[in-house]
Amino acid sequence: MRLNEVTFTDGTPVDSYGPGFFRVGGELYHGAVLTGPKGTSVWDGYADTAPLLALAEDIDVLFIGTGAEIAYVPSELKEALEEAEIGYEVMNSPAACRTYNILLSEGRRIAMAALPVT
Repeated sequence: MRLNEVTFTDGTPVDSYGPGFFRVGGELYHGAVLTGPKGTSVWDGYADTAPLLALAEDIDVLFIGTGAEIAYVPSELKEALEEAEIGYEVMNSPAACRTYNILLSEGRRIAMAALPVT
């Protein structure tokens, strides 16, 4: 099997995740996380829309990780993202991490906001 080295030039990949944490670019974050072109930070969850809306000019798609299982996100969050014209995809957090890393390696304009798995 031929393996290719993956380089990330436009952002920081998710290295790993586990119960209650994410490791992004070698740094450990406890709880929910937001990562994208403006860096990585702790995210306060669905009600914390301000940092998501601040990404409107910098991304084409926001991946929302809902924890271990896929779940509905609050209608207030969906409405805020749609009003800001931010495309989003909802999936469980493991899938969000994988999808984020793949598209990041392709140089796409993306971000991820994810709740930890428990």
